[in-house]
Amino acid sequence: MDILNKTVLVLGGWGLVGNAVIRKLIPEKPKKIIVTSLNKFEAEEECERLQKEFPGLPDDYFTPWWGNIFVRNEFKDENRFELLADKEKRAVLMQDTMEELSEEILKSSSIYQLLSTHKPDVIVDCINSATGIAYQDVYTTYRQIKKKIKNGPTVDELAAETEKLICTLYVPQLIRHIQILYRSMTESKTKIYVKIGTSGTGGMGLNIPYTHSEEKPSRVLLSKSCVAGAHTLLLFLMGRTPGAAITKEIKPTAAIAWKKVAYGEIKKRGRSIQIVDVDLSEQVPLNDKLKFQLEKPFKTTGETLKSVFIDTGENGTFSRGEFEAITAQGQMEYVTPEEIAVDAIREIMGGNTGHDIINALDNATLEPTYRAGFLQHSAVERLEELEQIHQINSVAFELLGPPRLSKLLFEIEMLKKLYSSMKEIIGKSSEEMSKAALELVTTNDKFRNEMLSIGIPILLPDGKAFLRGNEMKIPPYRGEDELDVTPENVDLWSHDGWVDLRVKNMDAWKARLNKLMDEAESIPIDDTSSMFVRTKRYWNNFERIDIGKVVGWIFIKEEQGERMKA
Repeated sequence: MDILNKTVLVLGGWGLVGNAVIRKLIPEKPKKIIVTSLNKFEAEEECERLQKEFPGLPDDYFTPWWGNIFVRNEFKDENRFELLADKEKRAVLMQDTMEELSEEILKSSSIYQLLSTHKPDVIVDCINSATGIAYQDVYTTYRQIKKKIKNGPTVDELAAETEKLICTLYVPQLIRHIQILYRSMTESKTKIYVKIGTSGTGGMGLNIPYTHSEEKPSRVLLSKSCVAGAHTLLLFLMGRTPGAAITKEIKPTAAIAWKKVAYGEIKKRGRSIQIVDVDLSEQVPLNDKLKFQLEKPFKTTGETLKSVFIDTGENGTFSRGEFEAITAQGQMEYVTPEEIAVDAIREIMGGNTGHDIINALDNATLEPTYRAGFLQHSAVERLEELEQIHQINSVAFELLGPPRLSKLLFEIEMLKKLYSSMKEIIGKSSEEMSKAALELVTTNDKFRNEMLSIGIPILLPDGKAFLRGNEMKIPPYRGEDELDVTPENVDLWSHDGWVDLRVKNMDAWKARLNKLMDEAESIPIDDTSSMFVRTKRYWNNFERIDIGKVVGWIFIKEEQGERMKA
């Protein structure tokens, strides 16, 4: 892809890799670059620095944006711990993560509003998402709940801690992030998304000597690797989605360094480290209990820790000794941000660096095989033979799911029982089809009860009553014993998993079969090339109905659920 005159969004542009990516982008002459960071001063500072470094560019060439992309826009500038401490805001966080993705949740998110405002053609995501999610540390939250339970909490205290735990769960946060990112990029017509990911351990194994606790390796560190791996697999799926942005990920497996080497104050979490003044006489005896909190803190000298350091960006500020140890041969070693940036730009422009992990997964996974495709026909033939022997139609069991699959299979099987061909179906009136369907369901006890027994209800023609069995797959049970019956809900439930005998559903079936037939009819009869699959021959000249083929076509055409890659 050509970067010339394109709008590029660099998520984490203030950081080490983001900074290098921006500098490598500029020679390719994009129209503008949106530079983001968590904090306002970081984004603005970076844009000012870039404007000075590249003075010939327009004043608005570098556009700052700041905030947390994992929360809704109104919360993007707030500290996460403060959000969790606020009952009302915590409830919103829970809802935004755990409820079904609604238009309100989508359009309230900070990433949606960022993308809808700037409509980037290219996104380079340099945020260390795995760290941001995993270092919320579900284990610490667990210990807090355990402590509360031990001390006999009130109902409100226990509820608050449980809500914090729900807000800290890694997988729901990651899933929601990818859902919103995908929808936002699709609506903004983003062409390519490149993620700079992580292995979580700098490329080292379970024997990594750098840890976060006495446990080696720590669960927090392994959580980071888990989130990073899950993130990659979700991007792998996004890369297989028709209409989605081209998706790539570069995953460095080494420490990333460096931003600068200097002498100065050493800071931790943005604060200077105060030098404490501890005299030998202030020794603490090791009695029965080791207390974490001091009754009286030691006095400070008023000085801060100053030393020679190397700034490795998001990975932290290291001393010479620390840097030399972790980058020694046989340890984490390191890769420069410029090398990562070069790979990112090459991948955007269509080059093959060999470092795109999504492409690597595509090449390493076991795809559908010729042998399986060859045998599929014989398997279907044997199933059909057994149907004839046992005088039964094998329609759906609702073990595979989703319920919509079973609903569609039973509906087309119902039409197949009533009419001999697709041509006959489209020649009937919808009112006649609805009456015939009701008659079939009324008189064919076996057919009716099979549907109801696997959890697929039947909506009667008037839409005011339905048949059901002991179990219903739709609507799914989510803790509420009753749901409101509204026309909108009935339409939703019938779409998702109820066999629908109403006239308007017969209209829908006639329309889709007409479309299916028109598609096949449009293929030139003398075109015998490999270009087309679903020809009139495939559909048995519309004289015979294969229910699985019809529903497969529906999933491709109506559900936009076509497989993109082999």
